[in-house]
Amino acid sequence: MFMKKKTVLLALISIVMLVLAACGFGGKKEEGTKDSGKGKDSKQDLNLVIPSEPPSLNPQLATDSTSGAVLRSVFEGLTRVDKDGKVQPAVAEKIDVSDDKKTYTFHLRDSKWSNGDAVTAKDFKYAWEFALNPKNASEYASILYSIKGAEAFNLGKGKVEDVGIEVKDDKTLVVTLENPTPYFTEITAFYTAMPVNEKVATENKKWSAEGGEGYVSNGPFTLSDWKHSASLTLKKNDSYWDKEAVSLNNVNIKMVESEATANRMFKNNEIDFLGSPFQTVPLDAIDGYKKDKSLNIEDYAAIYEYKMNTTGEFTKNVNIRKALALSIDRQGLIDNVVKGEQTPALGMVPTAIAGFEDDRGYITDNNLDEAKKALAKGMEELGIKDAKDVKINISINTSEAHAAIAQYIQEGWTKNLGITTKIDNSEWQVFLDKMSSLDYTVGRMGWIADYNDAYTFLERYDSAKNGNNDTGWENKEYTDLMKKAVKETDEAKREKLLKDGEKILMTEFPVAPVYFYTNLWVEKDYVKNMAPTSLGEISLKDVKIEK
Repeated sequence: MFMKKKTVLLALISIVMLVLAACGFGGKKEEGTKDSGKGKDSKQDLNLVIPSEPPSLNPQLATDSTSGAVLRSVFEGLTRVDKDGKVQPAVAEKIDVSDDKKTYTFHLRDSKWSNGDAVTAKDFKYAWEFALNPKNASEYASILYSIKGAEAFNLGKGKVEDVGIEVKDDKTLVVTLENPTPYFTEITAFYTAMPVNEKVATENKKWSAEGGEGYVSNGPFTLSDWKHSASLTLKKNDSYWDKEAVSLNNVNIKMVESEATANRMFKNNEIDFLGSPFQTVPLDAIDGYKKDKSLNIEDYAAIYEYKMNTTGEFTKNVNIRKALALSIDRQGLIDNVVKGEQTPALGMVPTAIAGFEDDRGYITDNNLDEAKKALAKGMEELGIKDAKDVKINISINTSEAHAAIAQYIQEGWTKNLGITTKIDNSEWQVFLDKMSSLDYTVGRMGWIADYNDAYTFLERYDSAKNGNNDTGWENKEYTDLMKKAVKETDEAKREKLLKDGEKILMTEFPVAPVYFYTNLWVEKDYVKNMAPTSLGEISLKDVKIEK
């Protein structure tokens, strides 16, 4: 996802959806734009806003939920996740799985790229190997590590020839896995695993930087126009194999940084939907939408978290990190600020994930006594006598919601721990760069499940080099547990390995979990089939307008 997904995360990088981020332009209507709510638009035009310029619309280079929301509509993988959250055949019309569950044979249907070229097995092989090639610095390459030889190649320890991706012919792709991976067909629906037209990408290295005919895709929509820092226009793809199932003709997307402006646009009938994974319902609008019963709230497999730079002057100390994590008043934050019926996060895996529904007992919320003890111990270890000399910067991306959360946590840390805190606000891409380069002390982030399994939340920290880590933290015991979990086929034993790993995270605190998201959105009554899945995804292929 939040986000960076890094950021679903996450950013992450979304609901209230705070995995989403920020940068854009105001809510002024372009000349000639008609109000959808007044019935003047084309019957099948959908109007949306996103909070920022998508950092990348190359499937293998994107890492955030804003880019992902667009990519899922203009590209399509071997499989897709439908509006009910179920995996369905997509470019692959048939999938054969070997008895040992380690070899998948994908039989591709007749489908075409938006420029008329046939989509082939070679396009998938090209895209996946591009993501895994360390020269391309794809931060989401690790999602493909279940493929044989993929991790070794990505880490510079193996050859591309040894990666288990084989093209039998134009319509047949054979993928060999390191170990049985029950959620592999969910991975093949994720945007990192979507194909890229090899001919187009090799002839033009910047093919994904602009919209129009040069942006060749294979999904239900094309990126017909991209006005940077202003708007995107998606148009129904006449070359799409299942175009008869697509109702929408156009999706008009403006970039609006301000949640308040986006909310006014919704109330003024300029947009038809407000919520994840596009833009956030503002905190101060939640009570009003609850009162008129138009607010939708659903469980969401996502976490809002504060990452710690474990190489930082103060946050290199585990007890300082522990003090920060334990002294967050999560329930107070939920009740007084975010107000979306979220759940305090007392672990790293959301309770929406099977096997992790219950409190695992790692910490208690707002444990000030233990937090103060940890702070005193950390100060002693660092040779600090006055708590005011512990200086913590909270880095956030531009967002009213992130700012309100940061202010609440800042006030708690200042009042209860006596430390010095400041809030550092940056535009989305600058913020992502700071997180990736460890140019921060504490940074807000979010993570949305890429697939419905605890591993998607825990594998981010299997190595300091993992593109979704952003903390500098690494622990050999934790790394070994993750490796064992990947190979373990006994479900109960695998769950224990993952929980043992989660316990290490909740002992060393490279991350302070804050709350588990709910998904909040409002929509016009004529918008149908647009409810997000439990992973926060919306398939615009399924959406229709009924006026």
